[in-house]
Amino acid sequence: MGAFVVQLEDLTFNDSEWLRGSGPESDIVISSRIRLARNLADFPFISRATDQDRIEIERALKGAVLGLSDAKELIYVDVAQLPGLDRQFLVERQLISREHAESRGARSVAIDCGEKFSVMINEEDHLRMQVMQSGLDLRSAWERINAIDNHVEQKVTYAYHDRLGYLTACPTNVGTGMRVSVMLHLPALVITRQIEKVFRSLQKISLAVRGLYGEGSQAMGDFYQISNQITLGRSEEELIKQVGDIVPVIIEYERQARNFLIKESQENLHDRVSRAYGILRNAQTISSEETMHLLSSVRMGVNLGLISDLQIPLVNSLFIHTQPAHLQKIRGVELSSADRNIERARYLRRHLSPDENAENHSGNN
Repeated sequence: MGAFVVQLEDLTFNDSEWLRGSGPESDIVISSRIRLARNLADFPFISRATDQDRIEIERALKGAVLGLSDAKELIYVDVAQLPGLDRQFLVERQLISREHAESRGARSVAIDCGEKFSVMINEEDHLRMQVMQSGLDLRSAWERINAIDNHVEQKVTYAYHDRLGYLTACPTNVGTGMRVSVMLHLPALVITRQIEKVFRSLQKISLAVRGLYGEGSQAMGDFYQISNQITLGRSEEELIKQVGDIVPVIIEYERQARNFLIKESQENLHDRVSRAYGILRNAQTISSEETMHLLSSVRMGVNLGLISDLQIPLVNSLFIHTQPAHLQKIRGVELSSADRNIERARYLRRHLSPDENAENHSGNN
């Protein structure tokens, strides 16, 4: 247990793969993710499984997952034994779902040290594998997750129907069991009030739009996940093509909206970005929601050349490191909501204001 705790703590100060700010189109596309849902043929779905079933499913899949070729790079976490703060921390890093964190009974997750993939055991399905790539790179994500899936399938027997494909707990996943999603940062479409029009167009072609943390979550910081809704009757290649073809269109819309803001209301745009940067650098107390909102403007400002002394990877990491669980993990103590707001402001000043940094160092000596 001791070694695992150290490894989980190590993640606190690392940047996730999807926050690197590299990869194709990374000014607008944060990450590409492919998720596969699988179930074992010999056990009922999780909603019908007994506690003993869950234990046996976890045991069978742990052996298969730890047999992956790069398993020495894996952190295997017993989610059921984790304190609530650590579970929330993994949700904030997109390594487990909110459902997995709040569920009950035997359940776990295997995490690649580079956070390029994670494998949830006993979530809504027996197995949920996900691969994340920085920027728009669905092809690499597919190659990696396909290799992981093939390896696991050699060790266990999946629930599979010749006509329907892979059987899953939720009917929308039956078939390939595949969810292809791309996370985009679309502040200009929000400011120019075109975002709803884009969403309506996506819904017409059976693409879902969700917030930062998936189903049921708000679009904090102008982050939106776009993914396929249906898998039945579609091949993996068709699903990747469906999402892969539409994302460049949305990127172009966002770029046009940014250009419009620069041409038609540069003073307003510059004012918006400068105010956001100023508040983040000087606030004494600030909520998570306001931080996300302001960082969104700052991130756009950096990409448009309106802020020259900031790098995108730092801005990306601040989106996550200022989330409630991360703040408390970094600080090493549980904090009340009011104390988190003070600590969040302090953390932002330390990373965005060189003067504050110098003061802190001299005060610490």
